[in-house]
Amino acid sequence: MIDLKDYDNAVIKFRKSLNFAMLPVLSWDFYSSSYEEIKQTEEDAATLLRLVSSNSWNIDTEILDTKLKVDKNVVVVTDAKLNIVFATQNMWNMSQYHPEEIIGKNPKMFQGNLTNTSTLKIVSDAVKEKRPFEVTVVNYKKDGSTYKCWIQGQPIFNKKGDVVNFIAFEKEVA
Repeated sequence: MIDLKDYDNAVIKFRKSLNFAMLPVLSWDFYSSSYEEIKQTEEDAATLLRLVSSNSWNIDTEILDTKLKVDKNVVVVTDAKLNIVFATQNMWNMSQYHPEEIIGKNPKMFQGNLTNTSTLKIVSDAVKEKRPFEVTVVNYKKDGSTYKCWIQGQPIFNKKGDVVNFIAFEKEVA
């Protein structure tokens, strides 16, 4: 029994020497959602960097990092034919679609009766002319409800100067 008491004292002494604060169990519930969000953002950033590398994008990766991690934008990437090839995991928070549900589809899937056609023409013209655009559009969630979506889009060129993708940074606005 004395051996166990010595062991317990040694463990207590060791733990005190580690010099870290213990968090109450309740705090883990509070911080777990933040942890999940950070984890998803890091996964999305890594996937975007793989896209940059594999498609030879001529883009400043620091801008991508800022838009994703600091501004917390939803990021949607399409191929040159406007089929969605990537969407960040925070897409769910804005549209109720998981990224896997929209891959291979066209962003028009978010449009409906209340979507302004003149705003869509601005986007269409910018895509045809291979230039950046910024609009706010009424989009539709998976359940059919509407939301206003600020979109900042731009073509992505490879190092040869060819358009290989389009990228859109999006946020739900009031």
